[in-house]
Amino acid sequence: MGEMGASSGSDDGGVLRRIALYGLGLLLAAMLALSYVTTSRANRAKASGPVSHTCSVTDHAFIETAKTNMAAIDLWGQQYLDGDAEPTDVADEAGRAAKIVGATKPTDPSLTQTRKLLVGMFTEYRRAMEAEAKKGDAGDHIFHAYGLANFAHDVLVQAEPALGRRGCDVAALL
Repeated sequence: MGEMGASSGSDDGGVLRRIALYGLGLLLAAMLALSYVTTSRANRAKASGPVSHTCSVTDHAFIETAKTNMAAIDLWGQQYLDGDAEPTDVADEAGRAAKIVGATKPTDPSLTQTRKLLVGMFTEYRRAMEAEAKKGDAGDHIFHAYGLANFAHDVLVQAEPALGRRGCDVAALL
């Protein structure tokens, strides 16, 4: 009986060692894949050179749509703070703003990136107001919304001179 117990113990050690080696192999494979992806993106960015800005009709439409929806959400937020709107009303408007801005198709790469960030910002703001309506904690969602807004601001500040030279004024979005 003593031999069976010893044999069983060494089998457990082999199984644990095998699981650890599989885990290590998966970890190494993930690290290799991650380094490949990041290296590929860095090389692609170097090869493509500076961003080539455009100012198409759809870029103008995006700027106007984003400006209008940002102003509307600002107004709804102020009405909520003044007690003239319910958090569900503001959440509904933020959801609509995300859909409307998300439906635009800017051709400029910076405006395309800004569109994605604004959609995320409106979505997080909607989630915050939904949490507020349920008397939950809206803090994390507001924090994410402000972070996305700051990223969008940074993208636009960097692109503003080049877009302005092409006739796209993004100052209203800053």
